[in-house]
Amino acid sequence: MEPEIHRPQPEAPLAGMNAAAHSPETVAPSLGERIVGWLNWTLIGPHGLRAGWSALIFFILLGFIGAVAGFVFVLLHLIDFSKQYSPTAPSAFFNELIAFLSLVGAASLMALIESRRSLLAFNLTGPRRIPHFLSGLAVGFLALSALVGVLNWGGWLHFGPVALSGAEIFKYGALWAAAFLLVGCVEEVTFRGYLQFTLTRGINFWWALGTIGVACLWLLFTSKGNGVWGVYAIALLGLFPCLILHIRKTPRSGFWQAAWVTSTLFGFIHTGNGGENWMGIFAAALIGFVFCVSVRVTGTAWWAIGCHAAWDWAETFFYGAADSGLPAQGHYLTTTAAGNPLWSGGADGPEGSLLVLGVILLLLAALLLIYGRKKTALAAVTAE
Repeated sequence: MEPEIHRPQPEAPLAGMNAAAHSPETVAPSLGERIVGWLNWTLIGPHGLRAGWSALIFFILLGFIGAVAGFVFVLLHLIDFSKQYSPTAPSAFFNELIAFLSLVGAASLMALIESRRSLLAFNLTGPRRIPHFLSGLAVGFLALSALVGVLNWGGWLHFGPVALSGAEIFKYGALWAAAFLLVGCVEEVTFRGYLQFTLTRGINFWWALGTIGVACLWLLFTSKGNGVWGVYAIALLGLFPCLILHIRKTPRSGFWQAAWVTSTLFGFIHTGNGGENWMGIFAAALIGFVFCVSVRVTGTAWWAIGCHAAWDWAETFFYGAADSGLPAQGHYLTTTAAGNPLWSGGADGPEGSLLVLGVILLLLAALLLIYGRKKTALAAVTAE
């Protein structure tokens, strides 16, 4: 009998070792693969397209669609860009309609690009949207009326004769209501909707500081007057609270970093209005922050949309005052500023008065008192 021969068996690879370690040589990624990997990291984050790129593409789309819509409106003789803009009800409506169509188009495209979201995902869902919108309408009118009342009581605003009568009151009231509803939708969905939602999911203190720093430097080198100090003031006001949130690594602090940015940028865009003073710009940015708080406590931007629309309607049409430095045609009552512009608001209108700060703080207090203790659904704001 022949002896049994035991053939040696191949050694099993050690557990946990990568199979690539047993290959004769490890193949390094090619230059193309490294570039693709770097681009993927640069453009894509944990929640899809990074927030900065999303915001940049959104504004590019907004400008492009706005240019196309404006060209069509000119061909249809609905607006005339060759003439100086006159804030009449029809001109305001068609200009804001262009902005609204641009916003809907840009936001809809971004909703498709960003993981196929719904357009309403940008802080337009949430509970009790219609009641919040109607509540915002009432509060906006009452807040502006309170400001006008205090200015009149102090002698800084005087009432003149009624400018409209009969059917004209309803005609111009409806036209201005439509125009300012578009204003509320455009500005609130842009800043408290898309930008607030997008930046919340992908911003930290340093990116917020860099964005605000660029905006302030732009104003420093390009703008003269028009209340640029109001932008600097809101930027400084939010600096230390946001820095503290960053140092403490507060969970979900991205919402407040985003609110700092969107509020500052909201003041920034108002520097282009004629007749603005620094208090009016600061007030616009500060009420922008209050609108951010409304999104936080109600879970939706609809309260802000209603409040914004009613505030502007009351200021421009009902009381006939200048709105962000722009006096309009076709208003119901007539009011004129008197005395020290610091108190009266001067050419800026009631929201350029120092007294507007008290009204804005009352708005903030009312929001926190009414909604702050309610456990509303905030998934649309903080979840991604």
